[in-house]
Amino acid sequence: MSQKPLFIVFEGLDGSGSTTQAKILREKLTKENFPVIHTSEPTENRIGKVVREILQKKWKTSPETLQLLFCADRGEHLYSEIEPALQEGKFVISDRYYLSTLAFGKVDLKLDWLKVLNQKFRKPDLTFLLNVGVGECLRRIEERGAEKELFEKKSYLEKVWENYLEIAKEEENTFIINGEKSKEKIASEIWKIIKNRLKNP
Repeated sequence: MSQKPLFIVFEGLDGSGSTTQAKILREKLTKENFPVIHTSEPTENRIGKVVREILQKKWKTSPETLQLLFCADRGEHLYSEIEPALQEGKFVISDRYYLSTLAFGKVDLKLDWLKVLNQKFRKPDLTFLLNVGVGECLRRIEERGAEKELFEKKSYLEKVWENYLEIAKEEENTFIINGEKSKEKIASEIWKIIKNRLKNP
C-alpha cells in the first residue's frame, strides 16, 4: 500500500453517525500502522468555540456572519492542524468540512457566494456522506439526550439533505454511504473504498 497520507472527511446530518465512523476508521488505520489524527469542525480553537456558542443558541447572528465564522475556523483548522499533519505524513480524518458549509448555508444564502468563500481550501482526498433519514437522525439526537442545536429542525434538515445530495454530485471522490446499516457494515464498506484508493493513488 502507498504511504501517501490521505485527507478523509465524513459528512452528514447531525445524528448520521459520522463521528462514530470517523473513530472506527481512526482505530483501523492505527491498527494498520498508519499514523493518523482525528479532528472535527467546528474546532476547539477560539473561532470554533464562538461558532459552537451560536449553534447552541447562546447568542444570535446573521446567516452570513455564521458562515464567515465557519470559514475562518476552517482556515485556522487547515493552518494549525490539517496541513502540518499531512506534511508529517499523517492521515487526517475530519468530522465535517466545507461540504457542510455549502449544504447548511445554501438554505439561507446563495451557493455561489458560499463556494467562493471555500474555493481556496484544500480538497479532501475522500469524502464519505452518510445517508440517514431525517427522522432517524432526530431520533438518535433525542436518544443521546443532547439539547437540540440551531439547525436541528425536521423541515430545515430536509432542505439541508437535499442540498447535500445536489452538491455531492459535483464533488470529486465523494461517496454516499447508507448510514442506516449496522456500524460494522458501514465501516467495512468505507474501508474497501479506502483500500482501493491506497492501492491506486
